[in-house]
Amino acid sequence: MGIDRRGFVALGAGAALGWRTTPRGVTPRMRGVWLATVKNAEWPSKPGLPPAEQQAELRGWLDLAVRLRLNAVFLQVRPTADAFWPSPYEPWSQYLTGTQGRAPGYDPLGFAVVEAHRRGLQLHAWCNPYRVSLQPDPAALAPGHPARQHPEWVVRYGGQLWYDPGHPAARRHVVRAVTDAVARYPVDGLHFDDYFYPYPVAGQEFDDRATFAAYGKGRPDRAAWRRQNTELLIREVRTRTLALRPRAAFGVSPFGVWRNAATDPAGSRTSAGVQSYDDLYADTLGWGRRGLLDYLAPQLYWNIGFKPADYAVLTDWWARALRGTRTGLYPGEAAYRVGAPDAPAAWRDPAELTRHLELDRRYPGIGGNIFYDATALRADPLGAVSALVRKEYPYRLPAPVPGR
Repeated sequence: MGIDRRGFVALGAGAALGWRTTPRGVTPRMRGVWLATVKNAEWPSKPGLPPAEQQAELRGWLDLAVRLRLNAVFLQVRPTADAFWPSPYEPWSQYLTGTQGRAPGYDPLGFAVVEAHRRGLQLHAWCNPYRVSLQPDPAALAPGHPARQHPEWVVRYGGQLWYDPGHPAARRHVVRAVTDAVARYPVDGLHFDDYFYPYPVAGQEFDDRATFAAYGKGRPDRAAWRRQNTELLIREVRTRTLALRPRAAFGVSPFGVWRNAATDPAGSRTSAGVQSYDDLYADTLGWGRRGLLDYLAPQLYWNIGFKPADYAVLTDWWARALRGTRTGLYPGEAAYRVGAPDAPAAWRDPAELTRHLELDRRYPGIGGNIFYDATALRADPLGAVSALVRKEYPYRLPAPVPGR
């Protein structure tokens, strides 16, 4: 798997599977889906299933991707400082067996890579970099967990545990832990979601004052120091991924708004309550412009015409902002909002998703889309997902994998 000069992702391990030739008139595009494991959101359906049942469930998800003419699965393999493979750095995930550190009896990531490539699908290892636990007690972690061995790395925040991005040793640990998946398996990419510094919680402070005092000397602006910390992580993961597996893509799916124009004239004409640059300390646009990523997949989980964060406004902004770079752009699509009772009225129109993809086709810099979540794709609310396959445009034909 590699990256062409337009930033598209190409499969390597499954290149001989029989449908690599692009059909006449079809442009290779990313057609991805996120498959979540945290809290057993999608796979495995519950912890403690026998290996054969877990494997059968995963095959079902991969078969669904094939039926929907998708070409990539972004499988969450490190949801909370744990692992879906035999990692030397972190314990087995509790979402496999119900007990963190207990082996599931097989290698889930190894199995997933083989099964995905057998079907002509890319398999990207999706990792959450800094989230340690969804609960606040370190004693509830597996014995020997790095967060228990190094409490100085950990911050309690929002009822959860987080590694402190400003602690150099914690950052080095994260780099080793996530790139171990790249070293061990022929994955088609390494993928981060939107969690760097955690989302703001009203009335709470992410308490990294001691870390800032120790490692932020000469930096009067703690916000700029935090952004430097997240960029260091990106740079180090990028460098190590290239060294370990040069043909593996590295990308991020950030919160969809970098900055509002009211905050920064270079920002988008939005009024979102969260801005990734200011609230998550992630200069995602800067990473794309500086060539630190192979692609960005901003989570544009709003409908066309939604005034605070209009999908059409944001796709236009991202496409223009990354113009002239080699960073691919794959907007994240909110399949989970289609037909949802608490979603704006636009999501009760089954054509909303189709309109998004049709809009994206107008921009040469947009190379495809990634859908969240897999459960919604399987449920096919309002027939919006199956419509993408039935219609001649955009998903009627099989998905050639973008390549060189």
